[in-house]
Amino acid sequence: MTKIQLPYSEPVRLHQIGANLERTLVPEAADRTRIAKALNLASLDSLTVDMTVVPTVSGFRMDGRVRAEAVQACGLSLEPMPVTVDRDFTVNFVHEAEPQNNEDGEIDIELDDNFPDVIEDGKIDLGQHAVEQLSLSLDPFPRKEGAVFVQPPEPVEISPFAALKALKDTSQG
Repeated sequence: MTKIQLPYSEPVRLHQIGANLERTLVPEAADRTRIAKALNLASLDSLTVDMTVVPTVSGFRMDGRVRAEAVQACGLSLEPMPVTVDRDFTVNFVHEAEPQNNEDGEIDIELDDNFPDVIEDGKIDLGQHAVEQLSLSLDPFPRKEGAVFVQPPEPVEISPFAALKALKDTSQG
């Protein structure tokens, strides 16, 4: 089984967290280039993510702030468009749990924005969550101010008979 290569990784083992763990992640230029490529950005000029991880009754909670300067391509004109990100976030974590079967033998899965992330292999990857929060902060359909979509003219449909007629006219003339 191949392991997925993450653009930026900063794993922390659970025993390193203690009462709380505070980190500021500032990826280097090579890391920012990989992150920009993974997020389909023209460039990622700066990225700073402040994180605090604290234990809770059911697992852990990460509070943080992502700040970035990036360049996206306009969805209409494909022109470069500078983007500034400055957003707070919270992520809850729970330990790995076995899926629960209901009385019919089916597994119930809840997909919810507030559903906590599962801690895998006894560690939390701060870098992975930094990239995820940056991704969630970006506009999925960026549009440069003043960019207007212009509908291209509909192509005139040429019937096969019209094409044959045009060939006949050129061969006779």
